[in-house]
Amino acid sequence: MRLAVLTGGGDVPGLNPCIRSIAMAAWQRGWDVIGLRRGWEGVLETDPTDPWSLENSAMVLDKDAVRGIDRQGGTILHSSRCDPRTTSEGDQTQKVLDILDALKVDALITMGGDGTLRFSAHLASLGRNVISIPKTMDNDVFGTDYCIGFSTAVTRSVAAINALRTTVASHERIAVIELFGRRSGETALLSGFLSQADRTVIAEVPADIDVLLPLLLKDKASNPESYAICLVSEGAKLAGSQTDDGEISKSNTNRVGVNIGTQLAREIEARSPERTIVQELAYLMRAGEPDAMDRMVGFAFGALAVQLIEEGRTSNMVCLEDGNYGVVPIGTLLGGTKGVNVSGLYDAREYRANLVQVEGMPMFLY
Repeated sequence: MRLAVLTGGGDVPGLNPCIRSIAMAAWQRGWDVIGLRRGWEGVLETDPTDPWSLENSAMVLDKDAVRGIDRQGGTILHSSRCDPRTTSEGDQTQKVLDILDALKVDALITMGGDGTLRFSAHLASLGRNVISIPKTMDNDVFGTDYCIGFSTAVTRSVAAINALRTTVASHERIAVIELFGRRSGETALLSGFLSQADRTVIAEVPADIDVLLPLLLKDKASNPESYAICLVSEGAKLAGSQTDDGEISKSNTNRVGVNIGTQLAREIEARSPERTIVQELAYLMRAGEPDAMDRMVGFAFGALAVQLIEEGRTSNMVCLEDGNYGVVPIGTLLGGTKGVNVSGLYDAREYRANLVQVEGMPMFLY
C-alpha cells in the first residue's frame, strides 16, 4: 500500500499531530506513506512526465520527517487554497488523477476545510480511494461537530482578549476585537462567552448599531474600570440604520478594503463621545503549537483514517458526533452549511451567547 497525505486551505494547529498519527499507523501496517506538498496547487504544479518534478512534489514521511512535529503548529507539508476544477486553465481534475497515478498512490488522505474536502469528494466519486479529515478554525464543515484547529483558535482568542483588557482599561475605551469567521460566528461566540466579553457580534446576525451602541455604553458605564469589550466575526455585517439627519451612514456598509471591526469602531466614535481600540486577532488565532484538544483530535482522526483505508471503507470523512469519533460519507459536507444555532445558542437582542440550557447537548454544542 502506498498512502499519500495532503493538507489544503488555511493552516491550523493540529495538522502536524494528524500527519504524524497517519504516518505511524501506516508504518505499523508496513505501508509506504508520502506527503504531497502545497495542497492541490502543489499537485497541479507537478509534471507527471518529469521524475525530478515527481520526486520534489512529494515528501517521504519516514520517522525522521515526522519526529516531534506534533509539537509544532501549521503543516510541514505546506498548504494552498486551490480547487483544481476552477483554475484559470479550466477543470484540471484529469491532471490530478494522472499525477496520483504517476506517484503510484493507492489511497489518499486529505485534510482541509470546505473547499479542499469538496474536491476530495469529487475524486471519491470518480472511484479513487479517498478519506477526508475536517480541519478549520471556524469549525464550519457540515457533517462533523468538530474540526481540527477550533479548540486552539478559541484558546488563543480568549487569552488575547483577556490580555487586551489591561490596555483597554488603562485608556477607558471601548475595544472592538475582530476574530476570523467569514461564514460562521462560532469561534467568536465561544471566545466571547469564555472570556466574558460584554457583547459579541456573529456572522449570522447583522448588528444594529442603534441597539448595540447603547448596550456598550451601558457596559462601560457600569464597569468600575470604565471600559467595554465587543467581539465581532470578520463576516459580520452592520444592519442599515440612520444618522440624526435621516441619512444612511456611509460607514455603515461593508466596503471593500474596510474590515468590519474598523467599520463598527468608526460608527461608535461617530455616534458617541467614546474612543475605541480596534484589534484584529487574525492569524494569531491559528499560530503556534496546538492545545491538548487539537493534539488529541489530530492523533485520533489520523489513526481512524488509516484504519478505514485498511478496512476498505474509503469515500468517507472522519468526524466527531455527540462527542464520539465516527464516520460519515465523504459527500456529507455537500448537503448543508454549518454555523451558529442562533435560536438556541445566541441572544440576538443582547448580542451575547445564550449557553445556559446545556443538559443533553454534545460537548461542542451541536
